[in-house]
Amino acid sequence: MNAFSILNGLTFAALLFIVASGFTLIFGLLRIVNLAHGALYLFGGLVGYSAATASGSFAIGIIAAMLFAAVLGLALDQGLLRFVRGFELRQVLLTLGVAFILNDLALVIWGGDTLTVPAPEALLGALNIGDLYYPKYRLFVLALGILVFAGLWLLLNRTRLGALIRAGVDDPETIQALGIDIRKVFMATFMLGAALAGLGGVVGGAFLTLYPSADSEILVFSLAVVIIGGRGSLAGAAVGALLVGLLNSIGQVMFPELAYFAIFGPMAALLAFRPLGLFGKAA
Repeated sequence: MNAFSILNGLTFAALLFIVASGFTLIFGLLRIVNLAHGALYLFGGLVGYSAATASGSFAIGIIAAMLFAAVLGLALDQGLLRFVRGFELRQVLLTLGVAFILNDLALVIWGGDTLTVPAPEALLGALNIGDLYYPKYRLFVLALGILVFAGLWLLLNRTRLGALIRAGVDDPETIQALGIDIRKVFMATFMLGAALAGLGGVVGGAFLTLYPSADSEILVFSLAVVIIGGRGSLAGAAVGALLVGLLNSIGQVMFPELAYFAIFGPMAALLAFRPLGLFGKAA
């Protein structure tokens, strides 16, 4: 393992955290099994690609992707998932069907070609770090992942909204009795989780590219991150993303034919001793 591979693992971990943090908000805090999260990543990335290409602005692409994914998340939550609250198997089947539909729509609208979101000129090229030249854009993704973690930590632990989310998960009846519409709080949380998937799609689309199966691949990695870190734990999602990102990088370099085993083998061993993950707690 050289420094380049380690940096690749860290930058991939940052992208995984951006996507998986949205997944852990929805799955871990709201107790909603949203297997359409990968489709929100892909669709948001494709919308961001179209907006960035048309406007020539990467920032506009990010805004468009996050807004579209948030609205799509709102439609999914209020239009479909509200009918299957508390029924996890129904949620799995419903969101899996939505994921298939969104994937087919993406094929119809954008075709099956591999697309790359145009990165801003300031982030093109490589940065000299000692004896190593490393892509500026990947370092930007690493910094963005750290900023997203800091922002979410402050939101959940230092704001009234964060307190309402955590209290509403544990005791929604008491929150309702206080005159607070917890449904609107949960709706806003679901939209935030979906927007993070859209952000991950446009950011990841600039170096991992966007293609028809990208949604299922990122969903599998996000599931691994949440399962390893523990459902509902932001710190767990960060640690899980680091482990998955580094294990993926190590696996691709040292034994590419067993790259997936390098991630899911240790995950299975971990769950044998800690079924709730590293930071997971019983509901």
